[in-house]
Amino acid sequence: MRTEEWIYGLNPVLEALKAGRTIKTVLVSEGRQEKVEEIRKEAEARGVSVEVAAQSFFDGRFPKGHQGVAARVLRKAYITLDELLMIPSKKNETPLFVILDGVEDPRNFGAILRSAEAAGVHGVVIQSHRSAGFGPEVAKSSAGAAEYVPVAMVPNIKHAMRDMRAGGITVIGAEAGNYPAAWDVDLSGPLSLVIGSEGRGARKTVRENCDGMVTIPVKGNVNSLNASVAAGILLFEILRQRTTKSKGF
Repeated sequence: MRTEEWIYGLNPVLEALKAGRTIKTVLVSEGRQEKVEEIRKEAEARGVSVEVAAQSFFDGRFPKGHQGVAARVLRKAYITLDELLMIPSKKNETPLFVILDGVEDPRNFGAILRSAEAAGVHGVVIQSHRSAGFGPEVAKSSAGAAEYVPVAMVPNIKHAMRDMRAGGITVIGAEAGNYPAAWDVDLSGPLSLVIGSEGRGARKTVRENCDGMVTIPVKGNVNSLNASVAAGILLFEILRQRTTKSKGF
């Protein structure tokens, strides 16, 4: 049974309404003006009530950045891996997936979902343990993108990688180290990008199950990037390659 939760922030609430998420109620703080009319219109169109609450309610319940807007919703549901893998063919598009190996910070997970949505990723795979899952912080840090990116939660991502390869999808891991630069590798075909955890990177057994590895060359003293930053750079390199190839350059 799916549980209820609060999400907060202008964009997360507005996008939840637009996406048709099951919403029990929307709260706005006294004196809140920006985007409230847009939220009211979306809520009214979906038969969702909008109520006014004291600023102290928001300050006492939510972290900074709540923007005086919140909604009580049903937690977003995961889909199965089989459902995820069917999405590209339904859209008649070249598959592009992201696999997260041990990304536990919900803000990083949310930021990755934001980049994934912007880059046209068909879905994200996470493991059922040692991974951040859907929740208020993810909704907030994704700026509403979590509403649109399908996510499959699986018991073992190595099995998911195997199923993807069996379906003709190349699995490429991203890691700091002596690997080819991402822009020197053809990433334009059916692809699943593996992003490792914030501190340890991808596990050895996960790297061994990849078809290949790429890295992002850095010039500074710090030899690695935040997981969500790395994901954003790589996803838009993939998008660049696909766009360039489609134009025949």
